[in-house]
Amino acid sequence: MAERHDVALIGFGEAGMAFAGGWRAAAVAYDIKTDDPALAAAKRADYARCGVTGAASLAEALDGAPLIVSVVTADQALAAAEAAARTIAPGALYCDFNSVAPQTKQAAARAIEAAGGLYADVAVMAPVHPAGLAVPLLVSGADACSALAALGFRPRRIEGPVGRASTIKMLRSVMVKGIEALTAECFLAARQAGVADEVAASLDASWPGAGWATRADYNLGRMRAHGLRRAAEMEEVAATLEGLGQGGEMARATAIVQRRLGTSEIRASEAA
Repeated sequence: MAERHDVALIGFGEAGMAFAGGWRAAAVAYDIKTDDPALAAAKRADYARCGVTGAASLAEALDGAPLIVSVVTADQALAAAEAAARTIAPGALYCDFNSVAPQTKQAAARAIEAAGGLYADVAVMAPVHPAGLAVPLLVSGADACSALAALGFRPRRIEGPVGRASTIKMLRSVMVKGIEALTAECFLAARQAGVADEVAASLDASWPGAGWATRADYNLGRMRAHGLRRAAEMEEVAATLEGLGQGGEMARATAIVQRRLGTSEIRASEAA
């Protein structure tokens, strides 16, 4: 039988690494990248650097784990829960940290609960860097606050069913990720036209203290690094809006911009 751990991680990207390094618990992780010979060594090095045990499979990671934290990409969140449901221990607590629509979380909850697990909808309400374990968390569904606090998190309970915490996260992202996309569109064009300083000064006059030039640089950097992940999240945001009887057109447009910035190199003249 595999060595038992206090917590199992599904996915070990930016969020997983930001969290696991500070946990007061023995952790095991499984990331699908270890299935790719070209990527496996680098991912195993990530495990070692963060002090977690690497598992050869999802089933091995979840073997007997009382607490599971899922931090995969938005487009893989439901698939990860369905795969976990095949091997989850009865009574285990599955904390779904992924940025997806409430409908997606509810489908994941059905899979986990049908297998005898408990499902918590966890919404991460700010970037994981530099906050780490201090990042604001909202929790609905199963009450996971005590278990998460024991790891070092500072969760806040939102009364209501699975999906309530994620609804708050998704609607917040309409603004946060939308402003990122608008900023990119504005300043890439302004730099190309040679009027970026004038545009920034005009915006700063309308919103004193906003620091639009600095904000544009930060947003562009985040989109270049994480645009694909943000695009997947914005598709979930659009699904959330549609489920509420809203259109979701702005969210889908934001996904297009985020995806473009995440997959293409910006010309030097644009990024300067």
